[in-house]
Amino acid sequence: MRFLSLPNASLEEADVIIQPVPLERTVTYRTGTADGPEAILAASDQLEFYEEDAGWCPTEHMKISVLPPLSPAAGESDEAFHRRLFEAVADLRQETLFLALGGEHSITPEMVFARMPKGGTVVQIDAHADLRLSYHGSVYNHACPMRRIRDKGYKLMQIGIRSLHAKEAAAIAGDYGITTYLDRVLQRPEGQQKLHRHLATLIGPVWLTIDMDGFDPALVAGVGTPQPGGLSWYQGVDIVEILMRNKNIELCGVDIVELVPEASQVSQMVGAKLVQKCISFWGKRHGYDKRPAQGSQIGTVDE
Repeated sequence: MRFLSLPNASLEEADVIIQPVPLERTVTYRTGTADGPEAILAASDQLEFYEEDAGWCPTEHMKISVLPPLSPAAGESDEAFHRRLFEAVADLRQETLFLALGGEHSITPEMVFARMPKGGTVVQIDAHADLRLSYHGSVYNHACPMRRIRDKGYKLMQIGIRSLHAKEAAAIAGDYGITTYLDRVLQRPEGQQKLHRHLATLIGPVWLTIDMDGFDPALVAGVGTPQPGGLSWYQGVDIVEILMRNKNIELCGVDIVELVPEASQVSQMVGAKLVQKCISFWGKRHGYDKRPAQGSQIGTVDE
């Protein structure tokens, strides 16, 4: 697997590490999340090297390594797989931009615990609160990751929520460690402005988790549990850009999950473009655009 069809750098040289995690065990509606990582990387072949919002070619200055997919072995228990995911991610270099491609949303907690062990803030783009204590008899269900994260003391900032259980709503109302921006509020200018101010003033370690159903299904139809409403493309890009440009945070990782590839290719292209935006905004924030151009990763495609 490759991003933008570029050769994979070694782990020692990589500035960006992409870990596909094609886990699909607890889906409750549409199936296909296991195919999400490969579909996103395949769609990236159709992206330009130039990233228009930040105005540069990140891969002229940054090296990317796409790791082999990490998925459960035959007969492996949920607990054993998630422990193995934790160990694999914990062993990776911390100074890189780490991006995980799911797979279902249940992959997020172990990666947060591995990359952000001393606590911090998890920024969640999602249609669903994902705060259930357990679902269908398992804490490893895709409906539970934010509860598992909050129970470890991490703060939550939820964006685009528009589907939740009454107990989840009560948990949010009674917990100062959770800030939830309901989707309808974000369709009003004042709600959007409040969110942007909050993102710009975050400090300390931060993780960004993007469930693709956080977007409007008119834009991203290929998700496991679609909901009416949702973020537009540029609302999503603004969130990523503001967060990536915040000099007072340490971005510990990003995951993009719950994509179900569909025939039009639009959903997986949105996922691929999100990966590119993360790389571009993060790289520019850290001064990679000032590095000498590598050259070899560009120009492999005819003009």
